[in-house]
Amino acid sequence: MGLPGHRRTSSDKRRRASHFALKQTTITTDKDNNQEHLPHRAAPGATSYRGHTIHVKGQEKKLEKMLKTSKKSTTKTDE
Repeated sequence: MGLPGHRRTSSDKRRRASHFALKQTTITTDKDNNQEHLPHRAAPGATSYRGHTIHVKGQEKKLEKMLKTSKKSTTKTDE
């Protein structure tokens, strides 16, 4: 098993740690709905990104369920 050749001095430690600082995140704005998001990621609620449609797993079922519940609530209020 290898052993460390030299002791890491305090200046070596500081030099290495100088890259640990946090960088400020950049935020971009969506052209279609002016919503802010991280770069190279789709905005929340977007239907397309860079000309490609976004597929959300189970979205059709969720929409059908929402429509059923909204129909039930409208029929109850009409009675």
